[in-house]
Amino acid sequence: MKRRLLWKLVATIVIGTILLFWLIHILLLHTEQHMSFIDQRYQSELKAYAKLAEKYHENGDIQSLNEWVKHLQEKENTWVAVVSSNVAPVGNSYISEQYQERFALGRDISWKIHLYFKENPTMDLPFSDGKTHFLITLPDRMRPGAYWFQTSLLLQIALPLLLMTLISLIIYRHVMSPLSQLEKATRQFSDGNFNVRVGKTLAKRQDEITALGDTFDGMAERIGHLIQTQRHLISDLSHELRTPLARVELALSWAENQDLDPKLIERIRYESQQMRVLVEDTLTLAWLDNECPDLRQETLDLTDLIDSIIEDARFEFPKCEIKATMPEHAIIENSSARAIGHAFENILRNALAHTPDGQTVKVIVEKVADQYQIYIDDFGPGIAPHHLTNIFKPFFRLAHSGRQLHRGFGVGLSLAKRHIEVCGGQLSAENLVTGGLRMNMVLPAS
Repeated sequence: MKRRLLWKLVATIVIGTILLFWLIHILLLHTEQHMSFIDQRYQSELKAYAKLAEKYHENGDIQSLNEWVKHLQEKENTWVAVVSSNVAPVGNSYISEQYQERFALGRDISWKIHLYFKENPTMDLPFSDGKTHFLITLPDRMRPGAYWFQTSLLLQIALPLLLMTLISLIIYRHVMSPLSQLEKATRQFSDGNFNVRVGKTLAKRQDEITALGDTFDGMAERIGHLIQTQRHLISDLSHELRTPLARVELALSWAENQDLDPKLIERIRYESQQMRVLVEDTLTLAWLDNECPDLRQETLDLTDLIDSIIEDARFEFPKCEIKATMPEHAIIENSSARAIGHAFENILRNALAHTPDGQTVKVIVEKVADQYQIYIDDFGPGIAPHHLTNIFKPFFRLAHSGRQLHRGFGVGLSLAKRHIEVCGGQLSAENLVTGGLRMNMVLPAS
């Protein structure tokens, strides 16, 4: 059936609403009925009043009866009277026994008191002779339904709110339960579990969410296949590229022993090394993107790590000065020395490659709150503002402006950014007001 989920929700809401109105109606009637009678305790008091009045009347003590009636009126703040009745038929009419039994000048204390009447009713308690009546306007304190207004509000507002909340929770659970499974499956899929499926779990529902689960399974199947194919392709590419590169290097070693142009051999060797670096960096970048590994497994001293990298860079770039400002120790927990070291080395080499001879590259390490701020400032020409984010894209290269032997292939900064992100940090670039480019690396301390 099409739109099965829609009809289930409609049925739940419609039936739930009908049941809610019916329940409120029944409860209101039942509660009103229950609250419309004088409490037994007050009925006993009224009967006691009537017995005392009857006692005075039977004894003929009218004075005591008058004093007691006056006292009772003041005590209960109401009207009280003792009256006699003599109902006589006129003409040929007659009074039936049934009417005589039911005849009263007021309401019997066992009768229902209408809660909607503003005025209190007059209660009639007949004496044993059947002709004398004790009449009293029901005192306010004895009137039933004192909490009827609050009770009706509770039944008409609080109860519907509670029941509609319950119905909403039922609908929410019915809809969100499969969506939570889809969310869990999506999270597992994003974490690298490409075999996760939800179709069988949702098959019993046979509604729109089941179709969504089938669509997810189809998507997961296709994307998982594409990723697996990509992995195999990268693996095969790695193997196929490493083999000829090894042969080229072997041939170069042989060529060095022959009478060939040394500059040509040096050029071929450099290009071969560049190709090897390109292959290794590209494979590492693909591995980080595809596998999303957890590298935050060790504690390191950032100062020692950067010091060792700077010493190597000074040896490789002797014509540039590197000025480092760092604390004596900069401890980072739950990180990776290899990943951070590789990233910092790529960034520092890039800065040195774009800094003219005799100029200075600055390295500044500061601790701000619970993270380390690392600045690498070069003395190069800077970058156009619209390219400050593009330089972190794989294989993106600006017009050549650096050293010929370190021009690169546009993978180094992309790989550095990915390494830092895997360690929980961030990497960004900005132009300095004084000229040059600043690479801003932020790393969590723990």
